[in-house]
Amino acid sequence: MTVHELSRQDARRIAVRAQLLDAAAADGTRPDELLGTVRHLTLLQDDPTKAVAPNAGLVVWSRLGSAFPRAAVPEAVDELALIDLHGMLRPPEDLALYRAELAEWPGAEAWPRQVEWLRVNDGFRHVLLAELRRDGPLTRHELPDSCVVPWQSSGWNDNRNLAMMLDLLVRRGEVAAAGRRGRDRLWDLAERVYPDEPPIPAEQARRIRDERRLRALGLARARSSQTMIEPDDVGEAGEPAVIEGVRGHWRVDPAYLGGEFHGRVAILSPLDRLIFDRKRMADLFEFDYQLEMYKPAVKRRWGYWAMPILYGDRLVGKIDATTDRKLGVLRVDAIHQDARFGRLMTANVYRELADLADWLEVDLTLPD
Repeated sequence: MTVHELSRQDARRIAVRAQLLDAAAADGTRPDELLGTVRHLTLLQDDPTKAVAPNAGLVVWSRLGSAFPRAAVPEAVDELALIDLHGMLRPPEDLALYRAELAEWPGAEAWPRQVEWLRVNDGFRHVLLAELRRDGPLTRHELPDSCVVPWQSSGWNDNRNLAMMLDLLVRRGEVAAAGRRGRDRLWDLAERVYPDEPPIPAEQARRIRDERRLRALGLARARSSQTMIEPDDVGEAGEPAVIEGVRGHWRVDPAYLGGEFHGRVAILSPLDRLIFDRKRMADLFEFDYQLEMYKPAVKRRWGYWAMPILYGDRLVGKIDATTDRKLGVLRVDAIHQDARFGRLMTANVYRELADLADWLEVDLTLPD
């Protein structure tokens, strides 16, 4: 098989196109609404941080703009048009790609403490399942804690027995997130949430997931460091590629080879899939960035929720901004320039910020 030779610019443009962050195609082949967008991206990370806006909505706004209703993502979750699996919102039909793996949990994975804790608390498990069967969906606060042996860890989740049991029951495919009531997640039996479709055998499902992940990323490493939930690598999906000046065994989706590229400006969530794999981001975009929300304020260089700026096929800076709902403003405290902004670039960035403020339904305040 031919090994495709790519420049860094080629690789960046493939990555941007695959993530639907280039200029909108005129031929109508790219999604222009929420569910089509998520089907292409395969997931939205449901992170609750609201410094500017919740991540899932911000990711979709970056692709669709202010015409996309801000309430569309939570409404889709409540209607089960998007289903939460381990904090990732996925199209319902994709659950068939995970159910065989859930049924095999823990499979070959090393979960000895969790498996033993689940065994000694089997009565607790049955009580929760019975409560959900009778009265579900329910919030965690409406479920009883009949744990016999409390969960113990390094400290941050000691005695969080309900949270741990629900997490393990999701991993076993017995319980599923079923929307929200206010700020609280609802839980129900998985059989009442997941579509009634036969699971795809685990090995076949993993291959399909690799192929779909590569279609969403454009190119990725065949193997990379293990991640908590969603892998960054794609196995043998696609075709082999080498990137000039970048080490590693890469795979590329051939559908993106040779296409035209039309760039635009986009403001990204810190959790956007274009940059979520920080090693890939550094290799392809040569961009210095990390999420600083967990750092003390005095040690932050760019801000609590600094949003990277994509300009064409380059990441050119970060925007330190906060949405103040009480005052009704999107307050931009700083625009950090990694590359010098010309007049046109500045105007385009400001135009995108104005669109973000319109989507948030607040006023925009810019730094002096």
